[in-house]
Amino acid sequence: MTLSLPRPTTSARTRDRFLDVVRSLAIVAVVAQHWTMPVLAYTDGRLTTGNALATPGWWVVTWLSQVMPLVFFAGGGANYLSLTRGGDAKAWLSARLTRLLLPVLPLLAVGVAAPPLLRTLGLPEQPVELAGALSAQLLWFLGVYLLTVLATPLLAAAHRRLRWAVPLGLAGLAVLVDLARFSGVDYVGYVNAVFVWFAVHQLGFFYADGTLRRLSRRGALALSAAGFTATALLVGFGPYAESMIGMPGAPMSNMSPPAAVLVTLALGQVGLVLAARDALIAWSERPTVAAALGWLGPRFMSVYLWHMPALIVLSGVTVVGLGYATPAPGTVMWLATVPGWLLSAGAILTLLLRAFARFEMRPVPSPAVSPPSSARLCVAALCGATGTLALAATGFAAAPWPWIALLCGAYALTRVPARAVTSA
Repeated sequence: MTLSLPRPTTSARTRDRFLDVVRSLAIVAVVAQHWTMPVLAYTDGRLTTGNALATPGWWVVTWLSQVMPLVFFAGGGANYLSLTRGGDAKAWLSARLTRLLLPVLPLLAVGVAAPPLLRTLGLPEQPVELAGALSAQLLWFLGVYLLTVLATPLLAAAHRRLRWAVPLGLAGLAVLVDLARFSGVDYVGYVNAVFVWFAVHQLGFFYADGTLRRLSRRGALALSAAGFTATALLVGFGPYAESMIGMPGAPMSNMSPPAAVLVTLALGQVGLVLAARDALIAWSERPTVAAALGWLGPRFMSVYLWHMPALIVLSGVTVVGLGYATPAPGTVMWLATVPGWLLSAGAILTLLLRAFARFEMRPVPSPAVSPPSSARLCVAALCGATGTLALAATGFAAAPWPWIALLCGAYALTRVPARAVTSA
């Protein structure tokens, strides 16, 4: 396989403050939602879990709090800007894959080593198994994003040649997959992990090349209204669930597997942030905000990977250890305890980041060190995606082959001195 670059854009700038703000606000929203929505209680050696957003009427919150469309949109814009700056596509892909894949290795080590240790300390089996499953569940994003990054050079070339036909075609394929899924072919729905998220990622290309940036505020709001209206129609008259996150006991989920309705949701959300673009950029230039964004940017993947283990540690101490039970969502007591809960989880996450964020913040390799070959980069992405998706589905207690796949992916990213490379 050979990698080719699309033609460079006219702008030499490879970072965009608006995309940085959107991505940072999205990861903060992901963390806040995951920390506030569990409803936990521990009785007779068994940890029970519920979801605060299952409260009647609260599903509407998920139309804004389900921010994975914004994560893929911002990722698409950032990937296109950096890829088309005129550098080597293989070096770009190597750097991206390394930044994504290596930070998961310490999480894998902790996920494998922690359960036996906890059992030795006398913790009951059920909460230990549940913790292992939950800490691996969110690796689905990393698996899908590895595939997205691997495909970015090809998607960027298709964007230059075919323009809107690419996201429209991907969205159309997502609809066909949903038709098969709702006709009884259940597992085919997981193919939409590619079609849905590639389509949203492609929208970011239209921001990066200036197309969406040229929208007026009124035009952006019209795009948002069209996206949310289409979402409402699909939910109201179609087979899709009201909630944009999976709910316990629900007959279907829009997220697992991802459904085509997430594409229209993405249009609604992207229109909103585009309408607020000038305000978001001005806000990001405040010294305190700029410092926070500067701190979060290099730790984006680490925050994503370790925020669930932080929640698990907090829950283990307070719920399992001290017998704390989450108050009924929406009550005065629940509202009063949420700030302390968030601060406690944040303190634990900070400690975890001090220990493990260094794996993401590794220095860029010297130009004297050649990137891996194209074939090895493909192996790295495919092994990494296979391992993370398998762990997301089965948890860290699964058979060891997902761990082996991840380690093979990391090994494939190993670089060698440029003078030792005879061919690319």
